[in-house]
Amino acid sequence: MKAVLWLVLALGVIVNAFSSVAFSGATEIAVSITTGVAVIGSITALVLTREKHS
Repeated sequence: MKAVLWLVLALGVIVNAFSSVAFSGATEIAVSITTGVAVIGSITALVLTREKHS
């Protein structure tokens, strides 16, 4: 599960970084919003599923 979350995080950051070069207009905005939501969601899931050490 965590490996998938890390993969989503990495791919989301990469796609978001290159979306301004590869797309324009509404497509760029849609890709940026989609990847942004995926990145925020994967970060949230990774934080919530981390092992707590005392």
